[in-house]
Amino acid sequence: MNVLKLTKTALIGGFAIGIFWTAFGAAPKPARADSAPASTTAAAETYSPDDYVGSETCKACHEQQFKTFALTAHAKPRPKWKAEQQGCEACHGPGKAHVEGGGDKSKIRTFEGESPKQISEGCLKCHAGREEHNNYKRGEHWRNDVACIDCHSPHFSSKLAAKLAGAPKGKTDAPSSLTPVGLFTAHSNDVAPPKMLVKNEPQLCMTCHNETKAQFSQPFHHRVLEGAMKCSDCHNPHGGFELKQARLNAGADAACIKCHADKQGPFVFEHAPSKVEGCAICHTPHGSSNPKMLKRNNVNQLCLECHSNVALKTGDIEAPGTPTFHNQSSVRYQNCTTCHSKIHGSNANNVFFR
Repeated sequence: MNVLKLTKTALIGGFAIGIFWTAFGAAPKPARADSAPASTTAAAETYSPDDYVGSETCKACHEQQFKTFALTAHAKPRPKWKAEQQGCEACHGPGKAHVEGGGDKSKIRTFEGESPKQISEGCLKCHAGREEHNNYKRGEHWRNDVACIDCHSPHFSSKLAAKLAGAPKGKTDAPSSLTPVGLFTAHSNDVAPPKMLVKNEPQLCMTCHNETKAQFSQPFHHRVLEGAMKCSDCHNPHGGFELKQARLNAGADAACIKCHADKQGPFVFEHAPSKVEGCAICHTPHGSSNPKMLKRNNVNQLCLECHSNVALKTGDIEAPGTPTFHNQSSVRYQNCTTCHSKIHGSNANNVFFR
């Protein structure tokens, strides 16, 4: 009987609370003072098809820009796209008011005074749906206010403009210290950069990342300055989840094993550091003064950082110690890979013998 009374009381109390909430708590809140401008802004960004005049109209005043723009990917017709997403007005907005106003810059988007992020947002309206650009806002370039137009020219590249203006072949505005070496140099400046870049790689990347010039000039290096590789082969300039925006998608070193496929595995006997820490635990990726781009002068110096009896005793590293008969003062034991040749992994031996 007491249980029924308690249940009835709880139901009545809950019903009363519900009525109170409906009458007072759920009442509509008064509109904020800044809510009206938001709707007005949204309405202002809605244009009719009649507001677009087409790129040919822009040519009347901007002839030089139109000539170079017509050679770019942005000028290619896209039948399946909306009219406002093609030509000059895809980025600058509808030009009807600008034309009727006698070229009034306030009637069209000129990008003047806009922040790098605002400019990049305009590019991402079309380019955000592709895998290459999906993580741009997670990247270092976005966080450090590097806009898309700092690397890409929406109208033309500097080399393409110089070519149209009749500039001598081979002339470049890049410092000589950033010019590639080798046979590639003779023709690199005569070729328009791909992807509408303002310069060819690696000159463009080294404009900011100039420390890599010294690294690629080391005796043992990846052949980037020779033109055999590009920075974007290993790094995704448009962002990503990995450190240094490395172009990884399946494992710790997908960018490395894309070329060094024999080091990929899986192996019956894995060398743990190469799988857990990655290639960079032993190798310097851009360049080194040591053979095979190793971090240390001698192979045994590198191996002993983990396979040291001292480290094993202190518990810092769980790795097999060096056998007692390995006399490190003897030359025969100073190159570990003479015997442990399958150091990246083996299918036959647990100590990586051949």
